[in-house]
Amino acid sequence: MQDNLQISLLYDFYGPLLSDNMQQAVELYYNDDLSLSEVADIMGISRQGVRDTLSRAVKKLDDFESKLFLVSRFEQEQKILEKI
Repeated sequence: MQDNLQISLLYDFYGPLLSDNMQQAVELYYNDDLSLSEVADIMGISRQGVRDTLSRAVKKLDDFESKLFLVSRFEQEQKILEKI
């Protein structure tokens, strides 16, 4: 599993490509640092529903990155800029 920072970075690039439900779950859990229970209460679904939604969202984010490489290119450019 990736760390929260990496998932948030992927979300920054590819978040609009996710469904509204997935966007809300990722925002609340990874960006707002709420627990599964808190996210479940806000979204009106079970904790397992939140976990499943987050799992699908992270998989989609990884799939987007494996095809588009936007985050990889961004990180490479950042390293180059640091050297300059």
